Amino acid sequence: MSSTNTITTQLTLTPKQKPTAEQRGFGKYFTDHMFMMDYTLGQGWHNARIIPYQPISLDPSAMIFHYGQSVFEGMKAYKTADGDIQLFRPERNFKRLNASNERLCIPTIDEQFALEALKQLLAIDREWVPSEPGASLYIRPYIFASEPFLGVAPAKNYHFIIIMSPVGAYYSEGINPVKIVVEKQYVRAVVGGTGEAKTGGNYASGLKAQELASEEGYSQILWLDGKENRYIEEVGSMNIFFKINGKVITPALNGSILPGITRDSMLHLLKSNNFDVEERRITIDEIVQAFEEGTLEEAFGTGTAAVISPIGQLKWQDMKLTVNDGQIGEVTKMLYDTLTGIQNGTVEDKFDWIVKL
Repeated sequence: MSSTNTITTQLTLTPKQKPTAEQRGFGKYFTDHMFMMDYTLGQGWHNARIIPYQPISLDPSAMIFHYGQSVFEGMKAYKTADGDIQLFRPERNFKRLNASNERLCIPTIDEQFALEALKQLLAIDREWVPSEPGASLYIRPYIFASEPFLGVAPAKNYHFIIIMSPVGAYYSEGINPVKIVVEKQYVRAVVGGTGEAKTGGNYASGLKAQELASEEGYSQILWLDGKENRYIEEVGSMNIFFKINGKVITPALNGSILPGITRDSMLHLLKSNNFDVEERRITIDEIVQAFEEGTLEEAFGTGTAAVISPIGQLKWQDMKLTVNDGQIGEVTKMLYDTLTGIQNGTVEDKFDWIVKL
């Protein structure tokens, strides 16, 4: 936990030029300031500070380089039509960050203090939050081992950092369904591993499969379980949902699937709109059967970056399963419009999800 109640601030003397809407892309430009806090065994978390965005100096033997002790989160800040800045369920992100910390043997943080630090950072860099429809300020909190030591053990020193990047609308020309391929050779995670933690190694292990999928013209990988290679788990960096014969189904959290905050939000929206929803194990054979019977009505992935990615085609072995004629489905569109509306302040927040600056 944090051992300090104060955050020191050093403002930049050389503010950056903000990128135009056309330049932004995703994760290419960063705001003027960053938050940083250090951990030392025996002292706890200390030296909380907001400083100009800058490089980090690390010893070549810093343990992060050798044993991968790191965790991170992804969240966004939005500007409403009235000019207010608001966050979407940030407390859930810091709670999940601590769950990842526990799994990676990283000291936990004070979640309320982390949220206050983020609010102060946003207040300083609030002019970086884009105002165009669909645009937002992406926020990346992360923690990594900084101790210079080559022994295999939990580190004694860490850095907790928050950086922020203005991003444009994920769909610049409207929501277009993506094509994904069901991975049959590689696995992302197994129960008992780190699949339910948000740690860098999970993403590095998926790069090869993603590279091969891209060569075939597919946007994402649909991962199957690592034991039997038949139960559906996640789509790349997103959770997945299917609408089959009127019922919405998503894989149950089992220890190898990341508990997505957007996933949880979609479940709330679906249930509040009286949809029949199931969280359970789903085999790829069940999806193929639903396709063949004509009951596979919609499929979509959910995550912070895109909110929803409609799935227009699934490739499994030699089969290509076209979903809803390759068009976005009614339920998918309703969920996207509702959640983005809550995030940007145009739809009433009935769930108390929004935190205003």
